[in-house]
Order: sequence, then C-alpha cells, then structure tokens
Amino acid sequence: MSTIGSFEGFQPVSLKQEEDDQPSETDHLSKNDGDLGKKPGPRQISRQPSVTKSTLYPNPYHQPYASRKYFATRPGAMETAVEDLSGHITQTSGETVQGYWLLTEIDHWNNEKEKILLLTDKTLLICKYDFIMLSCVQMQQIPLSAICRICLGKFIFPGISLDKRPGEGLRICWGSTEGQSLLSRWNPWSTEVPYATFTEHPMKYTSEKFLEICKLSGFTSKLIPAIKSAHKNSAGSGRGEELMVLTQPILIETYTGLMSFIGNRNKLGYSLARGSVGF
Repeated sequence: MSTIGSFEGFQPVSLKQEEDDQPSETDHLSKNDGDLGKKPGPRQISRQPSVTKSTLYPNPYHQPYASRKYFATRPGAMETAVEDLSGHITQTSGETVQGYWLLTEIDHWNNEKEKILLLTDKTLLICKYDFIMLSCVQMQQIPLSAICRICLGKFIFPGISLDKRPGEGLRICWGSTEGQSLLSRWNPWSTEVPYATFTEHPMKYTSEKFLEICKLSGFTSKLIPAIKSAHKNSAGSGRGEELMVLTQPILIETYTGLMSFIGNRNKLGYSLARGSVGF
C-alpha cells in the first residue's frame, strides 16, 4: 500500500513579494526614457573567455587498424625475429648482422612474399619468417662477392599480361638469366632463379620505425657499398668482375597472371590476421 508523505516541513510562499522584488516592464521603459536625454557614453564590450579547442591532426605514420592486421607490426614481433635470425647467423657462420630490413619480394611469377633481409660483411640473407609462430621458415644466403648487377627502375610487363603492377623496385642479380633452364623459368616454386626482386613493404608508413626498415632507398644505400667492399676483398681470387648498377625498367614475365592476381589481392604472402572462420 502506497502512502503520501507529510508536507509539514514546507511553508507557503507569497508570490506578491517576489513580484515586488522584480522590476516591472514599466520600470524598464521609464529608465530607457530617462536615458534618452543623456549623451551615450563609451560602450563597453564584455570579453568572454575563448572556448575554442585546438584539434590535433592524426599522426601520418600511425594506422592502428593496419598495425593490428599485419603480425609484423605488432609490438615486439620484429625485434624477436631479428634477434632469432641474428643469433642463428652468428652461431652458424660467425658473422655479425650489420643491418636488417622488411621488404616485399616479387618472384618471377609476380607473387608477393614478405621477407626479412639481413646484411653482413660477406653475405646477404633473404629470410621468410613466420610472424605468427615466430619462426624462420626459409633462409637464402647470397655471397656479396657473387652479386654482379643491381637494377633500379619501374616494373614493366609483356603487352598481353593480365596482371600488371605499378611502382618501382630493385633487382639483385648474381648470375645470368640466359643460362636459366626452361623448367626453373616456368616453375612458380623454383629456387634456382639467379636474381631476386624487391619492392617496399605495404606497412612502410605505419610508424617511423617501419619507415626506416621498409624503405627501399635505405636498403640500397647500405647494400651497394657492402657489395663493392666484398668485391674488393675477393679481388685476389681472380674474379675481376665489377658491380654494375643500372637504372632501367624491371621486366616481370607473366602473361595470364591468374595465380598472382588471387594471391596478391588476398595478401597470401604476408603473415596476416584473416579473421575467424565458423561453421
């Protein structure tokens, strides 16, 4: 059963007193009429405090969604990978890593593959690293003294190619393509190709740190002096072959390109968070 509370504590208030305290409309008019005969004085403008708030523009290097999507950009992933690979190189060959980069390799079938490149005094190492399981899947070692040509330029394709890519890249050659067998040329999984082609990683602008290790020009500026130094040290072996640095288009001989079209559009060559699948 509901009850109504007592009103004993409340006292009635007279409205007449409130009306007497407030000035009436006629009072306002009389005051205004009395002021007409007076000269208007200097008008005072009241200044109110500014309520404008400064807007901070977003950091151009920060893309939170992309950072979460690619496992390579997650906190500690790149550092763990470099530490593991550097320790393995030091233990097996006794060499010290001078620098590392995260780039995208483009194979002879135009497939993109995420790779870590490490440079020592004698060797260039191209590593396929699984950033999900934090383990090295494949490591290719190329002696710097064997590299004979570097090409810098835009990608070009045959006229009838169905899957073309824009942009520029870097091709490192350590042998002649003329001696390449027909089987290795048309085998998409061949490891006997005497060159490697790279371009910048798509996460280059994620942060300032990745801007440095994903920049192709930064890698090239360290690679060329290291190769020249290795050639100089191996001059006594009778090689007599100097490094050629060329600026010319980079040809990728793909025609139908169906395999690369599917793989590159779905980023199958990257350690990527692909969401959950339920049935």
